[in-house]
This record gives sequence, C-alpha cells and structure tokens, in this order.
Amino acid sequence: MEYTKSLYPIVKKEVLGKNIISMNILCPDIADAAEPGQFLHILPDGMTLRRPISICDIDKENGNLRIVFEVKHEGTERIAAKNAGENLDVLGPLGHGFTLLPDAENVILIGGGIGNPPMLTLAKYYGNKAAVISGFRSAECVILQDEFNRSGAKSVLCTDNGTAGRKALVTEPLKEIIANGNVDAIYACGPAPMLKFISAIANDADIFCEVSLEERMGCGIGACLVCACKLKKEGKDVMGHVCKDGPVFSSKEVQW
Repeated sequence: MEYTKSLYPIVKKEVLGKNIISMNILCPDIADAAEPGQFLHILPDGMTLRRPISICDIDKENGNLRIVFEVKHEGTERIAAKNAGENLDVLGPLGHGFTLLPDAENVILIGGGIGNPPMLTLAKYYGNKAAVISGFRSAECVILQDEFNRSGAKSVLCTDNGTAGRKALVTEPLKEIIANGNVDAIYACGPAPMLKFISAIANDADIFCEVSLEERMGCGIGACLVCACKLKKEGKDVMGHVCKDGPVFSSKEVQW
C-alpha cells in the first residue's frame, strides 16, 4: 500500500447541512493516486488518533480532493473547526477502492446517510449509465443531490419520513430497477443493516456487488485490530481489516 503523509491546505469549506461539512483539500500527490472508494486518515489538532473520512470527489487535474463528513464527536469537531487557508495533517490515499467496470451499461449506486459522498466519484465515472439511490432520515439531512444530477446519472431520493423524495427504504427502488431490466453492477455505502439487505438482494439475483463498510479505525494501514471484520474467502472464514482489505468488499465476502 502506497500512501503519503503531509500537511495540505484547505482551499474550500462549506456547510452542507446540519453537522455536515464539505472540504476541498489541495493535495496533488494524494489526488493523483486516489481511486473511488478510498479514504483519507486525518489527524485532528491536539489528538493522537486519526479519523477516517471517505473521499467524495477526485480532481486529478487540479490536484484536489473533496471530503464530506458528519461532525459527531471531538475528533471531527476539531477537523470541522478548520477553515480555508489552514492546513490538515493528511495520510492517504488509503484502503481498497471500488472496482470500475468500463463495459458496464447499467449500474446502481446506493448511499445511506453519510454513505452518499463516496458515491459521487462513481456517479461521475458512469454518468448516464448509473442510477443513484440516495437514502436519508428526513429532508433536513439531504445532501449532494445537485451534484448527482449534474453527473448525468438518474437520481432517486428516499427519506424515512417522506419529507423529501419518496417515503421508502433504498431497497424498494433497488428491487424495482432490478425487476425492470439487466443490472451489471451495484455499489453501496452506508449503515451495516442497509448493506446487509442490499448484499442479500444482489447475491440472490447474481449481480456483481461491492459494499463499502463504515467502521471505527485505529492505524488505518492494517497494523492494529480496531477495524477487524469477518470475511469469507475461497470458502474459508477469515479475519480482515476494513482499513487495508476494504473499506470496499465484494457482497459475497462479508460475513454479516
């Protein structure tokens, strides 16, 4: 695994919604190596453990990476307190990203909550060959819909309470799209229960599917056991690391 560690400037910061922050970071060497589905490990000021944050968008030409994250605890609070012009201590790009399928004609991208940002790079890659299903708790939580629409992908918005888009779980439109025609691939990121159901649907339909797991991490490079997960490889139960072996896995590998 090749990665870079250095201080990089924030070139843009936005508040997208309640406790949701977007930052663009000028980091040409990391951006050049980054792939959809990978993440950055960012060190909050005054703390010893880094925080993993998924890459939302990759601009290799301008050496720019975008992250979108939820402010939950002290670590992300300290990162969110940074402003444009200030530096972030970044380690990356880390992890195993999504498998891109150049010949795919019909793909489905599914994001649940803060699992939506990693889907944007895929939406831009597949364009009008993709359908993006975004799930949120309510209208006040909805983010990135304009960006998904500009990518050319078809967009389906779902909320738990029906205050935006349709009142449905993301698995409902997923089943509808599968029933309407051939699907080449499914990619998903979000809460584990959502990913479990999506994996079951994809596996039953024998559709290529990759899921990005959200997990607490320590080192970010596979040297500790904080993000250990159960996998099945070549018919055997094995332990893996979300940070190193993932965060993206085949839906047939993860042992829920």
